[in-house]
Amino acid sequence: MTTNLPSVYDPFSTEAKWQKFWEEKLLYKADPSKSGEPYSIMIPPPNVTGKLHMGHAFDNTLIDCLVRYHRMKGDNALYLPGTDHASIAVQTIIEKQLKEEGKTRYDLGREKFLERAWEWKAESGGTIVNQLRRLGVSVDWTRERFTMDSGLSKAVLEAFVRLYDDGKIYRGNYLVSWCPASQSAVSDLEVEKKEVDGNYGTSAILSLTVLVIWKWLQPVRKLCLGTLGLRLILATKDTIN
Repeated sequence: MTTNLPSVYDPFSTEAKWQKFWEEKLLYKADPSKSGEPYSIMIPPPNVTGKLHMGHAFDNTLIDCLVRYHRMKGDNALYLPGTDHASIAVQTIIEKQLKEEGKTRYDLGREKFLERAWEWKAESGGTIVNQLRRLGVSVDWTRERFTMDSGLSKAVLEAFVRLYDDGKIYRGNYLVSWCPASQSAVSDLEVEKKEVDGNYGTSAILSLTVLVIWKWLQPVRKLCLGTLGLRLILATKDTIN
């Protein structure tokens, strides 16, 4: 029997076929009860803000090589897939969509806005998951997670409460990049920088200097206020007498 091989490689049919085979056979499903040294890597969860780019492809390929290597060594390997909510970025995307519709998030209200956010997550997250499948990464899809899953949210809350109780995290005064539109602090990576003529640098340094001096003089201020209060009490006493 003669089989005619295609003259060129067709990734669409070939890779989809084997990806389906791998998932149906659960070839990459991790089992804690199996023998072998445990080896686990959590995928750096991509934000559900659109599609994967070359950086994601490069990163996931390197991790997949490590996991496959340890799996071939006989280690009990787990490559855990998931996506990140990226709430501020997603809110910005949805507000841009609403602006095109002539609406704002206040027109929708909290509940409707959240519904819109979950719809976007399903659309964008589904695209990202399909892209990961197309990459052929050897993740355990039975354990796919999302950072807003109830279990993960509780774990994050528990971790931060413990760190706070242990004095390892705290609230303090520091400079942030503030977004007046979303009314939230944003990452420096999300800031669009623009050079303008002015004396902002001098003003910022002056403001920071005043703040530092004000903080540094706090004990002196308390002493002065205490002395002033004592003088007022004595003056009032003398007046009454």
